[in-house]
Amino acid sequence: MNYIGSKHKLSEWLLSNIKAVSGDDLSDQIFCDLFAGTGSVGKIFKPLVKHVIANDLEYYSYVLNRNYIGNNTALEADFYIEKLNTLTAIEGFIFNNYSENGSSNRLYFSSDNGKKIDAIRAQIEQWFTKKKINEDLYFFLLASLLESADKVANTASVYGAYLKKLKKSAQKELKIQPANFKITADEHSVYNQDSNSLIADIEGDILYLDPPYNARQYGANYHVLNTIAKKDTFVPKGKTGLRTYSKSAFCSKVKVAESFEKLIETAQFKTIFLSYNNEGLMPAETVKSIMQRYGKYDLVTKEYQRFKADKTESRNHKATATTEYLHVLEK
Repeated sequence: MNYIGSKHKLSEWLLSNIKAVSGDDLSDQIFCDLFAGTGSVGKIFKPLVKHVIANDLEYYSYVLNRNYIGNNTALEADFYIEKLNTLTAIEGFIFNNYSENGSSNRLYFSSDNGKKIDAIRAQIEQWFTKKKINEDLYFFLLASLLESADKVANTASVYGAYLKKLKKSAQKELKIQPANFKITADEHSVYNQDSNSLIADIEGDILYLDPPYNARQYGANYHVLNTIAKKDTFVPKGKTGLRTYSKSAFCSKVKVAESFEKLIETAQFKTIFLSYNNEGLMPAETVKSIMQRYGKYDLVTKEYQRFKADKTESRNHKATATTEYLHVLEK
């Protein structure tokens, strides 16, 4: 998934630097990814640690992490994937509100793919409601749908807007690909809560923080994925069909420093690692000032190609690279 702030390409760098502080053998440690996103960092640590705690405020993210992190034993899923790929399409909420030729004619998906999403989402829910599938398989199939739908979405990258014409990838037929996860002997925990609320109820060894860096709310940027995941009905607002969404204090220049300090102060973890960059709402000096009040502070940096969510010539940030910060605190 093409995701703002994804640490997939930085995962080995993160792992190396976290091991440098926490040790090479992490098998007895509890690792928490408090702003988990698509789960790319949690996936790396899942087979290495005793227990992963993954959390995100967005429900689509919870679905992905509930599958990739929460599932740890093999599932018999081939029959269900095949069945979903051969369903008769229907005209439902996604087709009518977010697809070509729908009643709202928002061009997030082609007409055929919008109908397929509706049919697949309805079938998954029916299986679960009638107890034909368990919770593990339910979230596996939902995650598979979200990732497969994202591959044929008619967007530049995020869902803050759709393209005026269907691009080539959006014209391809939606086909559900399995969201395969790593099998582990240990069980893991996944939450869908506000980070500053959850932090008071958990504890462990390694706390990894990758909060939003700027004012763009993830609930707005990925609202269509939330709608597919939740399968609820509402009146979509405006040209892009926005739903009501949660707003993170980490996207507010006024609130971010206070929220961050409360998080650091409350955290019951031995080491804390914060991913941030030089374009974030909090300057590096602010982060340092807050973190060093609670223990030993260090900083590691890396030049990194920045995420491009719009056309190069119209971007607010003209730089092609950004400086990725890994702030380290040993409490």
